[in-house]
Amino acid sequence: MGNIKMPLKSGKTAMPRKVSSPFRFLPLYNFLSALSWGFILYNVVSIFPKVGQPQFYSDTKQFVTYIQCGAVIEILNSALGIVRSPLLTTCAQVASRLLVVLGIFQCVPDTEAAKTILYVTLLTAWSITEVVRYLFYFCTLCFKNGPPVPLTFLRYNLFLVLYPLGVASELLIIHSALPLAESTYGAPYKWALIAGMLAYVPGFPVLFGHMLAQRKKVMKSLSNAGYDKTK
Repeated sequence: MGNIKMPLKSGKTAMPRKVSSPFRFLPLYNFLSALSWGFILYNVVSIFPKVGQPQFYSDTKQFVTYIQCGAVIEILNSALGIVRSPLLTTCAQVASRLLVVLGIFQCVPDTEAAKTILYVTLLTAWSITEVVRYLFYFCTLCFKNGPPVPLTFLRYNLFLVLYPLGVASELLIIHSALPLAESTYGAPYKWALIAGMLAYVPGFPVLFGHMLAQRKKVMKSLSNAGYDKTK
């Protein structure tokens, strides 16, 4: 399917898209990231029903941590100007995930909520979101016509459910870890986790609102493109 073509105010046709080789750094990073999160999604769909909790958490928390830590590259990409993503926004998004995988899964791995269905809902939200997001970026870079329309639709609609689901799962897991964090590392660590939770208060509305604004633009473009094809 065709890409989203934004009309130019001047009425001139858009310049041809520059297509990157899939073996260049940025496309390759996005493709490998999509595969990595696809592996996590496979585990959620295929392995979790067989082993259940808490075995699923025990078996997967290490490679989930490794894969999520790979997102630090996105901070470097933003800081070096390789991508146009705002540095502050990128740092906030990556830091919130690292707080969970490093601050909870690694530092207080016996957190009770991580051994429940909350861990599964967390990975479900994260993995679906990331598979779609990284494939969208890969197609944007490497496909002459940009991402397929279904992929674009998923990119700008799934977050309506998956983003709140992921944030709720993160916060409930962090909250569950507070007593254990205090008994293991003392009150300062507990309050550090609480500070991380409080950061969601201004952060979530801003990020979610940004995605809503982007969704409005993209869905309007999709609608216009569909209308043009019917002419």
